[in-house]
Amino acid sequence: MPDSSSVNHLVRITNCLQTILDLEPQLEQLEHGNSLLDEFAVLKSFLEKIDKVELSEADVERIETATSNFLKELEGPLTKNKPRRNSDRRFQ
Repeated sequence: MPDSSSVNHLVRITNCLQTILDLEPQLEQLEHGNSLLDEFAVLKSFLEKIDKVELSEADVERIETATSNFLKELEGPLTKNKPRRNSDRRFQ
């Protein structure tokens, strides 16, 4: 049975990977999103095997930081590509 720190690491890494994978539909709509989508197959494969990987706290922190940085980088492109809501439209 894995110890509690291993389970905690697993949960945190799974959360990071799932957060990124949840962006797949939005990335499909971006001009250069397809290049990122190719990497999603690798992430999905890794996620399926994550319970067999030994991770240290430093590894987990590095992945969390990378995930946060990735999400910040996508804020601009995803915001620009977001369809406007009816309430945002101006009527003349």
